[in-house]
Amino acid sequence: MKRLLVLLVVLAGISACGYDDTVVPRPDDAATTSTSPPTTTPCDNDGTQLRSYAPDSGPVGGDAVQAIKARGRLVAGVAADALLLGARNPARNRIEGFDIDMVYAIAGEIFGETDRAALDRANRVELKVITAAQRIPFLQDGTVDIVARNFTVTCTRWQDIAFSEVYYQAGQKLLVGLDSGIDGVDDLADERICAPAGTTTVDNLADVAPDATIVTAPNISACMILFQNGDADGVSSDDTVLAGLAAQDPYAEVLDTAPLSKEPYGIGVGQDNVDLVRLVNQVLEDMRRDGRWRASYDTWLKPELKVSGVQPEPVYGR
Repeated sequence: MKRLLVLLVVLAGISACGYDDTVVPRPDDAATTSTSPPTTTPCDNDGTQLRSYAPDSGPVGGDAVQAIKARGRLVAGVAADALLLGARNPARNRIEGFDIDMVYAIAGEIFGETDRAALDRANRVELKVITAAQRIPFLQDGTVDIVARNFTVTCTRWQDIAFSEVYYQAGQKLLVGLDSGIDGVDDLADERICAPAGTTTVDNLADVAPDATIVTAPNISACMILFQNGDADGVSSDDTVLAGLAAQDPYAEVLDTAPLSKEPYGIGVGQDNVDLVRLVNQVLEDMRRDGRWRASYDTWLKPELKVSGVQPEPVYGR
């Protein structure tokens, strides 16, 4: 059984390393970006980092949005190995999850179509599978328009890119083996805990468990392989990600402890593309009002997390 589970995770990791879903890319038109630089706001991770740009009261869409329309598709950086958030469904041969629903809602606003099947038929969405470490560089060089990949909003990251309002409040937890003897952070001394490189998880672990041995891997699938092979004693990530892993491995459990940290998810956008951020925030406001956010949460996250979800209230002021 364990060998089968390892094989399944390996396959997920393979797809995560080089799979661009949904469309065959067409030549891009010359992209333009908003010429007005974003205003700066003091930020110290006490809540001010959650401030984003308020939706426009007038027509939505400036240079960045118009460039996407001219190209004919939205390019989104996503995960393909995070069950519940963004993972390949082999039966449907497509990537699905809570984060993916956010991407299609944004594309629907840009192209005037809310149905995923219609967007796919028109090749309006390109899901580009990326690693956590590629999120910021790919936004900076224009490889992707947005990133919807369990992306925690921080002040440090605001220096390099922009974020939407928070669309989900996650928390960092620990996945360990059944009967491992690990009941919480106090038991992590000399234990090998894996976390994906380029994530806030690594920094948080170093702060709360300085005596643990932190092992990094390119993605969460690789961490799970190390864990299942006995090369790591546990895995740390957001509760949403770990819930998906535990659902696939009967020998693992997510510790029912207080989160090690708060992980507010935002949609990542290029720093100068403020008009696109405003559009994304309008989409999230609409999803709150019409129930699409709750429907997506109830489909993907509620069955495993076992709690009712509440969409975070927006915080504006940039």
